[in-house]
Amino acid sequence: MDLPTRRSRATIVTLSRSAGVSASTVSRALKGDERISKAVRSRIAELAREAGYMPNALARTLSSGRSGLLGLVLGPRSNPFYAMLLEEVVAQSAERGLRFLILHAGPGPIEDRTTEALLQYQMDGCLITSADMSSRAAEICAANAVPVVMINRVPRLHASAVSCDNLEGGQRMAEHLLATGHRRAAVIHTGGASSNGIDRERGFTEVFSEGGGLVTARFDGRHIYEGGHAAGQQIAALPPAQRPDCVFAVSDIIAMGALDALREAGLRVPEEISVSGFDNIPEAARGAYGITSFEQPLTAMVRRGLDLLTSRIADPGLPDEAITLRGTLIARGSTRRLTSAGSDSHSPPAPRSRRG
Repeated sequence: MDLPTRRSRATIVTLSRSAGVSASTVSRALKGDERISKAVRSRIAELAREAGYMPNALARTLSSGRSGLLGLVLGPRSNPFYAMLLEEVVAQSAERGLRFLILHAGPGPIEDRTTEALLQYQMDGCLITSADMSSRAAEICAANAVPVVMINRVPRLHASAVSCDNLEGGQRMAEHLLATGHRRAAVIHTGGASSNGIDRERGFTEVFSEGGGLVTARFDGRHIYEGGHAAGQQIAALPPAQRPDCVFAVSDIIAMGALDALREAGLRVPEEISVSGFDNIPEAARGAYGITSFEQPLTAMVRRGLDLLTSRIADPGLPDEAITLRGTLIARGSTRRLTSAGSDSHSPPAPRSRRG
């Protein structure tokens, strides 16, 4: 069976042959240069449309010095939050005519070779949604005028950043649990040096303790569902007198694992123990979980991040900026209201706002 002949790609040269003019005339006509007559511009535009011609982005890079490409560093796919973030970045970037190339996806720090790829592909900038930059990687970007913006991260050397107010988020969750009668809490953190997790845990612990509560146990959820599940099993195995009456997990995916483990052990959520999380991912909002969570302002974070990045591409001399945006507490059925009479209510009063 004969394979169909592949149609050659339309170029400036092939269009010039069809139009009977020089390649430079075609190029100027497609750019709307008024030195080319309107009739010729119209004829060349029609030929280009019929041939399916698209401008060569690589050639444009050679002439402008800009590729139109931006690097993107993503977190691990095991956390649905990063899928949400990717979807938002792609949608907003398309509206601005920006195109991203994924350089890194998963846990762990950004390797120097990832940074070198930014230069090899002549990327105009980089958006980092997870991972840490080494000092050498930051210096490489700074030395080559490649702006870096971090979303959902605190700023590092030679980088701007946009993040949710993680400290306030932890504080708000502590206020919510205190207001609903809880006094003994377990915290499931992410371990390591995650600035987000550290701030969330610190805000929660400070306010919960100041309000008369006690953090009785801490567990490492390792950023993943399985880590939360293992922590939930350990909590369930505690003697009833030592068991906390609420759990604060610093991410929803960890909270989901913990909630499943508690229920598997026969504990009723929220009647015997409340569970709360952070991020407000769609999975945590589903009926099987209904997790009380703190929602990050994702759309605004991405919008501000792209603003920072494009402005620094246009003017590399702009100083670095760090922007913090406030989130929203979303109360659901995984936490209960406790009263002196022992009755339950799932409509707790709105917590007061506290800034760190």
